[in-house]
Amino acid sequence: IADQTLASLTQGYAPGTQETKTIDVTNTGTSELSNLQATVSGTHASDFVITQPSATLMNGATTSSFTVKAKDGLTAGTYTATLTLSATHMTDVTFTVTQTVNLPDALPNPQNLVASGGDREVTLNWNTVTGATYYNIYMATDPSQLSNASVVTVTSATYNVQNLLNGTTYFFTVKAGNSGGLSGESNQAKATPATVPAAPTNVSAVAGNGEATVTFTAPTDNGGSPITGYEVTASSGKVVVTGAASPIVIRGLTNGTSYTFTVKAINSIGKSTASADSNAVIPKTPSSGGTDPIDTPSVPSTPTVPEKTNTDADILVNGKAENAGTVTRTQRNGQTVTTVFVDQKKLEDKLAAEGQHAVVAILVNNKSHVAVGSLNGQMVKNMEDKQAVLEIKTDRATYTIPAQQINIDTLSEQVGKPAALQDIQVEIEISEPTTDVVKVVENAAAKGTFTLVVPPLNFTVKGIYGDKTIEVSKFNAYVKRTLAIPDGVDPGKITTGVVVEADGTVRHVPTKIVVIGGKYYAQINSLTNSTYSLVWHPLEFGDVANHWAKQVVGDMGSRMIIDGTGNGMFSPDRDITRAEFAAIIVRGLGLKAENGATPFSDVKSTDWYSSVVNTAYAYQLIGGFEDGTFRPLDKITREQAMVVLSKAMAITRLKDGLSVQSADAVLRSYGDTAAVSTWALSSVAESVQAGIVSGRSGNELAPKDYMTRAEVAKIIQGLLQKSGLI
Repeated sequence: IADQTLASLTQGYAPGTQETKTIDVTNTGTSELSNLQATVSGTHASDFVITQPSATLMNGATTSSFTVKAKDGLTAGTYTATLTLSATHMTDVTFTVTQTVNLPDALPNPQNLVASGGDREVTLNWNTVTGATYYNIYMATDPSQLSNASVVTVTSATYNVQNLLNGTTYFFTVKAGNSGGLSGESNQAKATPATVPAAPTNVSAVAGNGEATVTFTAPTDNGGSPITGYEVTASSGKVVVTGAASPIVIRGLTNGTSYTFTVKAINSIGKSTASADSNAVIPKTPSSGGTDPIDTPSVPSTPTVPEKTNTDADILVNGKAENAGTVTRTQRNGQTVTTVFVDQKKLEDKLAAEGQHAVVAILVNNKSHVAVGSLNGQMVKNMEDKQAVLEIKTDRATYTIPAQQINIDTLSEQVGKPAALQDIQVEIEISEPTTDVVKVVENAAAKGTFTLVVPPLNFTVKGIYGDKTIEVSKFNAYVKRTLAIPDGVDPGKITTGVVVEADGTVRHVPTKIVVIGGKYYAQINSLTNSTYSLVWHPLEFGDVANHWAKQVVGDMGSRMIIDGTGNGMFSPDRDITRAEFAAIIVRGLGLKAENGATPFSDVKSTDWYSSVVNTAYAYQLIGGFEDGTFRPLDKITREQAMVVLSKAMAITRLKDGLSVQSADAVLRSYGDTAAVSTWALSSVAESVQAGIVSGRSGNELAPKDYMTRAEVAKIIQGLLQKSGLI
């Protein structure tokens, strides 16, 4: 049998398109051939598929046959194997079979890339490239950086890029790809996302003779496109006037008729929604003295919508409805505010009936920008005494706060003057951020490497007494916020919740996805109030692909708790320094950065770790050495790390759930317990008892050994998981 060469293939060939070679076998001898079989051997034996001939071939019988072909999915290269045909009464017959798989022809560059801006998005379209199986999209705000830009991979010749910043110009190129590699770049395209402007505010009118002069404040948000003009509409709807800026005079009005006015801002995208109505004015005929009487506005220059009251607001106490609230709706900074005022007597009667640990839920069911639950200080104090929990619920979020975390006694002292608790108004608020705050959040996302998945929300608690307002922004225990994940949003695309501070800094807060009543929610636990959002921040490191800690490192990296060491690497087996360990603990717990003078002589304010060391010190996680140093660049030992870990367990309240056991009892199974320093013994025992740290090499604690970066990633994940925070 001659050597066989199969028809060449192109990498990426479809299953079943490879050549199948049929080999005929004829018995030319005088004996029966039995146990006839074909075998394949050699380096590429597993890359071929063969069938078998008939097991027996009689003398003079017609030929039998078998087949050979290459397997599906071979990559480019030459594959050769040896086939051996053997049988009883026959000398083995061998021959080779060869299959060549070529790379595809080079793909042409994609043509006619077009970018079209929308509201926080850009739609890309280009010509389909024959032979391409995918496309890489490159985006940057600086065209010179396109070659270094992050890549999005898609399979069709169109893509919608979302969560962009209105008013920012983005540049794009596309490359086509298949199993053979990437083409060159397409033409460069650019687009500027934009939407209509926000509505003007503070609209006010002054009447004249058959006319009115309308003034207003231009919106701070132009939608990402310059405002080119304004449109003023009289309440009759029959008079519409445009102008370039405030003020605008509206003529053609009927004297003696009352008018209000609305204003819309205009940019290249279109018109904004209408502003709130101005005050009402009545144009008048001039008096006999020849002067035009001028009306003054009948309402303040910043109009508010009259309050609407509904006395039938229900408050839930342990899930039981009680008609104990009054609802008002007002306007504040262009936002609708719904406030539920809780009736003191009705609440106290209900709490008396329900006893300790009641849950009081204030429901805000309408579509307001701002939802407020309002109680007086005495009500909060009574709830604190009964260890009650207060909740405010909207369609987007639930804010759950134990009454004792409001700390009404401290709040009363901060007012600065003797005040009866019942005279202090306590407001718990969930609100959509103002336009300025939204811009801060969007800028933070644009500068970072994450995508906003759920719009941000503000959570605040404040005490009000007279003209003084004190905000409660820090708690001594984790306070829970539950954010609804909108329908259509994949909960698997949420890696963590984040806090976005007023200066644009972003930090992780412990977050877990839960299902309540068949709907997905994200539970965020934090020690502070601020602006919260849910983000998608996938992160992988090249040097952990085959490491035991791959999943742990990926999880903690995606949650913004751990960083790499540069060039896409994590260095999992490198010993971690004391500064790095402090940073991971602080970030893992979601602690707000503490700046200012450092308490340690060897930590300068300019050091990258200064803030995290200060924060860890402020939360009593670290104490340093007797000589006043912290030794940030020293490697941390396992027992030092477990001391910090034990203090972190106190913050998460994990320590509260541990049974009372002696350190000797907990560590009895370890052979080197005597090597643990006395000052670290109880902390080591607590870390082991909680199941966060285990021994090395079987029954060895190795307290003086150093900890690797991978081990620390596993430890912080264990702390958060066992504390119920992720």
